Amino acid sequence: MQEKSKRQIKVAEELKKIAQGFFQRNSSGASMITVTDADISKDLRKANVYITVLPISKELPALDFAKRMRGDLRTEIKKKLPIKMIPFVEVQIDLGEKNRQKIDDLLKS
Repeated sequence: MQEKSKRQIKVAEELKKIAQGFFQRNSSGASMITVTDADISKDLRKANVYITVLPISKELPALDFAKRMRGDLRTEIKKKLPIKMIPFVEVQIDLGEKNRQKIDDLLKS
């Protein structure tokens, strides 16, 4: 695995903030979508945004919503992020965070 450049890290952090604000403003309120992480390819053409959803029972509908909104999210990124190449965004459930929560629950019991 290659180490990320400072630019990749900075752009990913901005993407995370933009995506969080975007989902907060545009979601119906039936679930809480939290952007836990974002990463971007070295050429800045592809980005992954990782989310968690509460309650868990609303995870699939929230992921479907987030995927449907990728075009609008990309438009938002274009407005707020001063880079030439606007990345294509993929939205995924953050499985690492999900597993961490399971371990926390097991340790508590």
